[in-house]
This record gives sequence, structure tokens and C-alpha cells, in this order.
Amino acid sequence: MDNTKVIYYEDELNDEFSEVKIVPKKIDENYKYIHKNVIWNACAFLLQNVISLPIKYLYAKIKFKIKYIGKEKLRKYKNEGYFIYGNHTQSFADTFLISNIVFPKINYLIVNPENVSMKFLGNVVQMLGAIPIPSNKEGMKNFLYTIEKRIEKGNSITIFPEAHIWPYYTKIRPFKSVSFKYPVKLEKPAFCMTNTYQSYGKDGKKVKIVAYIDGPFFPDEGLNAKEKQENLRNKIYNSMVERSKNSNIEVIKYVKLDNKKSEE
Repeated sequence: MDNTKVIYYEDELNDEFSEVKIVPKKIDENYKYIHKNVIWNACAFLLQNVISLPIKYLYAKIKFKIKYIGKEKLRKYKNEGYFIYGNHTQSFADTFLISNIVFPKINYLIVNPENVSMKFLGNVVQMLGAIPIPSNKEGMKNFLYTIEKRIEKGNSITIFPEAHIWPYYTKIRPFKSVSFKYPVKLEKPAFCMTNTYQSYGKDGKKVKIVAYIDGPFFPDEGLNAKEKQENLRNKIYNSMVERSKNSNIEVIKYVKLDNKKSEE
């Protein structure tokens, strides 16, 4: 693309390029993940299943001309909870691109504390399915309990193992296996959705998202819990890397600083 923006990075695991800068609040043992208040739950239902639906659908279609390939793989598990792993390349759209294909199943997202730290909007984000990662060890019990309960009720949970947002990045960054402990422990299927950026239009300079859904993935039998976690991570990582090769246009070019210095 002409005038392609360039971003220089140092660390694929820890660099963050989201334009939104929010001071995270502390998510501890007192954070309320599951609400019993009738009004709160009624508002959450309306937001998830009525108000946000046309907005999410139209935004994905108009902004990204999105096309999903492989969503039929989810049908077998429409009455069962499962996990979906995705590459993290959009600040706003990543929160619902997966939700659009699992509806009427409710999709929850494991997010960083920043996502629920805005006044008022933090509650809205939680109503839309955000499950923030606890800031301390004491908060982990409620966090894990919430994941288990959401899955037990047949919901899906989305995880972005890359953790940090790199807008329009066309490759898959290396990620750790820690987030794969949930499907291993709960013995639930795992899927992945890989967003790729592909050109269209007469001059081939317009950009659309083609999202590939793959799975279900299960760890190999005969391994211990830690080995299963790593095994599942590798299966999903390899699948996402292969799908990412379908990207054929760069909106933003990412250059590692070491490479930049060597070019100079």
C-alpha cells in the first residue's frame, strides 16, 4: 500500500501499540465477576443480545467487509462451552468479531484490567462479557471460578494469547502456554480464529478481514497437565501461523529495531 505506516518494535511478547492509554484499576479478591443484581443482569442481557447486535454486525461488515471461513466447525458444540483463541490486531473490533459467529451463545473475553478501568464504561465492558485478569494472587480464585461457571453454562470464552494489541499485524507473534491451562483443566474443546488482512477492489488497495476458524483442538493423551498445556498451545499456534500466510496486504509495516539498526 502507498504511504504504509511503519512501527518499530523491540519485543514481540511485551510491546503494546494500542492507542488507548488507561491506568488500570486493581482487580483483587473483592472484584465482583458474577453479579446477582437483577437490574445489572437485565442490562447485561439487553446490551449483549439486543442493543449491541446490529452495531457489531454492521461495523464488521461495513468497516472490514469481514468473511468467516470455517464457522460451521462450531455447530457441533452449540450446546457446550468451549474456548476460542484469536490474534490481537484490533483495539475495538476484536471484542466482538468472534461474538458475531457464536450467537446466540454468549461469548466472554479474558481481558487485561485496563478494559474495565474506565468510569461507567468499565461496567458496560463487563456487561458485554469482559472477564479481567486479577492484579494479585488473592483474586485468582474468583477469576478461575468465573471461567468455570461460564463454561459450565455452555458459553464460549475468547482469549488473545498474544496479550498485546498490534493493529493490522499480519503475522502471529510468539505466545506463552499459560492461557491454555483452562481448556486442559476443564477438558473442553479449543478453537482458534485467525484474522487475516486481504486486498480487494479494482486497484487491490482496499482491505478486508478474512477470518479462519479452526478446531476443535485437544491435547494429546498420555501427557501430564503441563505437557498437555504446551501441546495444545503448539497445535493452535501452528494452525494460526499457517492461516496468517493468507494475508496479502500490509496496512502497517512492523520492523524490529535490530533490523532497522542493521539497515542504517
